[in-house]
Amino acid sequence: MTNENDKYWLAFASIEKIGSVFIQTLFNHFGSIKSAWCAGPGDLYNIENLTKRQITDFLENRDKTNPDECLEFICKKNLKYINYTDDNYPELLKQIYNPPMTLFYKGDLSRCNFNRTLAVVGSRKASEAAKTVLTKILSEFKGTDICIVSGLALGIDSCAHKAAVNNGISTIGVIASGFDFVYPTQNRDLYKKIENESGIIFSEYWPTFQPLQWRFPHRNRIVTGLSKGTLVAEAAIKSGALISANLCLEQNRELMCMPGLLTNPNTEGIYKLIKNGAAVITRAQDILDTLGWEVEIKQPKQENTTKSLNLTEEEKIVFDMIAAESCSFDTILAKTGMDFGELTLLLTNLEINGCIKMTDGSKYMSTINVG
Repeated sequence: MTNENDKYWLAFASIEKIGSVFIQTLFNHFGSIKSAWCAGPGDLYNIENLTKRQITDFLENRDKTNPDECLEFICKKNLKYINYTDDNYPELLKQIYNPPMTLFYKGDLSRCNFNRTLAVVGSRKASEAAKTVLTKILSEFKGTDICIVSGLALGIDSCAHKAAVNNGISTIGVIASGFDFVYPTQNRDLYKKIENESGIIFSEYWPTFQPLQWRFPHRNRIVTGLSKGTLVAEAAIKSGALISANLCLEQNRELMCMPGLLTNPNTEGIYKLIKNGAAVITRAQDILDTLGWEVEIKQPKQENTTKSLNLTEEEKIVFDMIAAESCSFDTILAKTGMDFGELTLLLTNLEINGCIKMTDGSKYMSTINVG
């Protein structure tokens, strides 16, 4: 259900050269988004804290932008959105500096409890040990209303989202581009799982905006801003995860770290944060204690078997091969004679469903009992 102001919020969002601080400054000054959009040059140039260049860029692009066409474009894309003034805009996100003025999303907002949100960040080249420990910690939240927030990148982000999906926990993925792009492409199936079953995918970017390098650290403020606290699972001294950790502290949220091997370069940032006061996390209860959440954690029953999985015939052939002995992609390809693309999709589905995982030696191994 749209209202009269929606088209103006969307028109602002469609202009690539202006950011959320500029839009919020105009909105606060004029008191309505329509008045902000329609303001004359004289009124704009009298606003403090705006540069002449920002105003010029806005006026030049405004002349080429039709708010009605922006609304029509988003409707045709079948994209949902919320604006800064909407009742269902996440309250925690409103509290940060530079909150996004418009959030486009796929999925269902009602799946997620925005009062129990935990951000998980870490290395894109995460060690198998870190992913295993993280998966175990997050699996302990099974049956709770805790919501996992991350950035849908490779490594720790993907691990966190998959752990949520596999354990029936809601999850929010925040992407660094418009919805015309799926980046990284390896996470296409994970995107769909989150959109259709497990939570929400958010983007502050107009659908056509590309995943440019600067947008990834900029996106991190939303990941931490949506969350009561941030868990850093693995991080080098110079990394995006450390940027997220600093944002978490700037936003006055709780910072937590998962310790790892001292010999791993990706743990140098972790121990720096711990020395500076970050909470040490080795189990789910540590997170609850740090955030002051009273949630009952039930110990998971170890009864998963292939009998409870609805595998296709091809999936069962591949799974049985991996269950008997860890195999590389090339070995499975040679033994099954499958098409490269077909096998890639099949292995991705098995991994998302929690049946297999990748080892440090680039082999697949079973994660469940065979029965």
